[in-house]
Amino acid sequence: MTAWNILCDFDGTISVEDVIDSLLDRFGRPGWEALEQDWRAGRIGSRECMSGQVDLLDMSRSQLDKHLEGLWIDHAFPAFVARTRELGAPIRVVSDGLDYAIHKILGRYGLDDLPLAANHLAPAEPPRQWQLTSPFQAEGCRSGTCKCACVAQARSGGAKTLLIGDGASDFCAADRVDFVFAKHRLIEHCRAAGIPYVPITGFEDALELLPRLLDGSLLAEHARPVPAAAAG
Repeated sequence: MTAWNILCDFDGTISVEDVIDSLLDRFGRPGWEALEQDWRAGRIGSRECMSGQVDLLDMSRSQLDKHLEGLWIDHAFPAFVARTRELGAPIRVVSDGLDYAIHKILGRYGLDDLPLAANHLAPAEPPRQWQLTSPFQAEGCRSGTCKCACVAQARSGGAKTLLIGDGASDFCAADRVDFVFAKHRLIEHCRAAGIPYVPITGFEDALELLPRLLDGSLLAEHARPVPAAAAG
């Protein structure tokens, strides 16, 4: 059986909704929408956008914790993690979101021990309440968490790499992995770029597909076509 490492996005993939969007909708001071528009237009990267938006969060720690208690994950994700552990396929959460929120949410399911690469949320000096740092950024990358660097690290030992994701923060990494379980916008990106993938609606699908990925049959079914010149 081929060795695989699994990299999994959090917001909208593991979690049912995007955590930072829900926080901004509830606690964001005016100005965060303009940053969002600049990011969507490509004028700024996600790291600059998120850092500016976190500066505008007007909430106490107790308000943050209470809000996070109302956010949920895909109901089949705990079973998926258990299965990856049974099959010896390491899984790491790679997110352009907030480490504090991810640990708090996963902790309710006994999963806060999962390896995590994400932006770091911490209290700030007044008058700001919160600040964002990006320990997993990389030179030349405008994201808070460089998922491409996470892919390179996962591949360094020779194992194949699976990405599970849903949106724009996963596009670059999807180009560099061996296979993708794709949701939402990532489906069209993989289709257009010719990336080997299968669409999923959630982790029930991923759980069903995992054995076929690990035994090689799924990759064989969806392998990239070999150009005629290269083949012959």
